Amino acid sequence: MKAIEWDSLTKEQQQSVEQQLATLRRGVVEIVPEEDLRNKLARSVVTGQPLNIKLGLDPSAPDIHIGHTVVLHKLRQFQQLGHTVQLIIGDFTGRIGDPTGKSETRKQLSEEDVQHNAATYKDQIFKILDSDKTEVVFNSSWLSPMTFSQVVELSAKLTVARMLERDDFTKRYQSGQPISIHEFFYPLMQGYDSVALESDVELGGTDQKFNLLMGRTLQKEYGKEAQVAIMLPLLEGLDGVQKMSKSLGNYIGINEQPQEIYGKSMSIPDELMVKYYELVTDLTNEEVEQIRNGLADGSAHPRDMKMRLARTLVRMYHGEEAAEQAEEHFKTVFQQGALPEDIEEKVLSAADLEEGSMKLIRLLVELGLQASNGEARRSIQQGAVRINQEKVTDPQAAITVNDGDIVQVGKRKFARISLQ
Repeated sequence: MKAIEWDSLTKEQQQSVEQQLATLRRGVVEIVPEEDLRNKLARSVVTGQPLNIKLGLDPSAPDIHIGHTVVLHKLRQFQQLGHTVQLIIGDFTGRIGDPTGKSETRKQLSEEDVQHNAATYKDQIFKILDSDKTEVVFNSSWLSPMTFSQVVELSAKLTVARMLERDDFTKRYQSGQPISIHEFFYPLMQGYDSVALESDVELGGTDQKFNLLMGRTLQKEYGKEAQVAIMLPLLEGLDGVQKMSKSLGNYIGINEQPQEIYGKSMSIPDELMVKYYELVTDLTNEEVEQIRNGLADGSAHPRDMKMRLARTLVRMYHGEEAAEQAEEHFKTVFQQGALPEDIEEKVLSAADLEEGSMKLIRLLVELGLQASNGEARRSIQQGAVRINQEKVTDPQAAITVNDGDIVQVGKRKFARISLQ
């Protein structure tokens, strides 16, 4: 890449580049290399041509939680600075599945699964991204037509030793776990996406560093200008320890109801608040810095800042009115200890009762308050279950069921029984 002479830029152009860099550094773990990003931004300022910013999505889990939005918010910042997002739906690579962090071969998705998941992704991501500044492409359009000789040419660009630099492959190889040859093609195909689209920048989590740098490697091999790789942190979930994950139950889904988003947000550990503000909200750098300083010097109360965070997240996905209503609901139910006014009514058949009663574990599952008997048992043992506001801690308890009884699990799940 031919470097732009910094002194050849006007003062206004230099300021534009520095302002963009200041915005884009927010929350970032690593930029490889940052000098190339500066040069690309400078060239864009001089020529007026937007940069192409790439994100690849493996459509295997279409329900987006706020951990996924870390990279989407960074893409949105690029769009606000005038650049174009290249959103790659990995309908071809999704048939293999990204082996990153996996201890065994991923199950291949069917074409029907991939298309369904891709459509769901597109519906959700435009809650954050500007659709007018987003190019949505499917990588099957250039990977499917490749001949076998072209695939061989692509695979010749990299050695097995380089592939085994990946920690997950190394561990599986050393432990005798099988590695299928097709799994080596995932980073090659993801890297080739950057070749096909001539991407200027690619974004991903820190766990994607190998794949992102593969794009740089292959672009050079094919005589293209190398992209810049930007790595963003993985967001810890509500437990404050594990990466946010739906399977671990420590997540906040962007499609969840406003009251659920608000209530979950209030359980975020205090020490992670600033990180959440920085990575998953649309507040300005100045606002985030003010919150950071206020928490550090004691001028801002952690509870108030957490409520602002909860209100912000609800507002972003459901609007200002829903945010205000969710906050009022939280104050009424959790701060004042009252029951909510809008408890959902759940129908139970009297014929399912034994002499007017039902085992508590079964009752929680029948009402849809718990997904399984095991989950119900844990909630009871942890003291999270109340019948008509009375705590019940015996998993073997049989409950006399009456019409209008209110069953509560934790701080956010309620049901009013309607006997029929």
